[in-house]
Amino acid sequence: MQIAIYSRIYKEADALYVQKLFDILHKEGVSIYVFAPYFEQIKNKIHFPSHYEAFDSYEFLKANKIDFVITLGGDGTILHAITVVRDTNIPILGINLGRLGFLASVEKRKIEDAILCLKKGSFLLDERQLLYLESNHPIFGELSFALNDCTILKRDTSSLITIHTYINGAFLNSYWADGIIISTPTGSTGYSLSCGGPIIFPQSGNFVITPVASHNLNVRPIVVSDNTVISLQVEGRADNFLCTLDSRFRTITSDHELAVRKCDFSIKMVRLPDSDFQNTINTKLGWGLDKRNSD
Repeated sequence: MQIAIYSRIYKEADALYVQKLFDILHKEGVSIYVFAPYFEQIKNKIHFPSHYEAFDSYEFLKANKIDFVITLGGDGTILHAITVVRDTNIPILGINLGRLGFLASVEKRKIEDAILCLKKGSFLLDERQLLYLESNHPIFGELSFALNDCTILKRDTSSLITIHTYINGAFLNSYWADGIIISTPTGSTGYSLSCGGPIIFPQSGNFVITPVASHNLNVRPIVVSDNTVISLQVEGRADNFLCTLDSRFRTITSDHELAVRKCDFSIKMVRLPDSDFQNTINTKLGWGLDKRNSD
């Protein structure tokens, strides 16, 4: 079995768990590949019990037979990892070294259990749909996709912006707001949720359109099929605005004509047998618990 390790930032507080991961992989005879920028951070702090190889690109993953990508961090780490994984079809297992993680669902104390599940084939694969952003002026190049969301936001001004929105070419609404979020079901538990959007189960086949601080009180989040194309035109008093795909951002102007559609490829997430989306939201959001009566 060949596994690629991906992370962005090494923290001393995580040393015990990072070392444990490498020790277990060595014990199980796994071939290890480490994301090169991350290796530079850990090479003098973590003992590598076996030979490793570094990788730094999508092309490497595509050219080599990698069985799994393991991410160390939180959901943000996974969002960065998909820019390297892309359409390779390599499943991602997220080990949560952060706090609230909906994607990075494996707790750090269960690292050994997770690796043994991979070895035994005792896991499930959840397919997560991505969205794709098209524009009349190139914005994100080869990385014009997102697992969570695409947003249009005001920039460097307190004035509202107006986002004219169309569904399959038919006018939907003009949002006078601080911005707008187009979210996948995966992203429904992210920025969209904090702006009042609904929680959508991963396989629902939807997009969520959520305004950010709308000036119109009768405007609410809308759920549409992910087979639709959502077109956006933005205008305002400022000369430029902010466009994001997950944690990546670029500056756009009123000259940009944008369209969000379902991406041509998806991402596979490894899910252990004792975990599912419903269990995750119950645990992470504390549903079903009455803390008023807790000791």
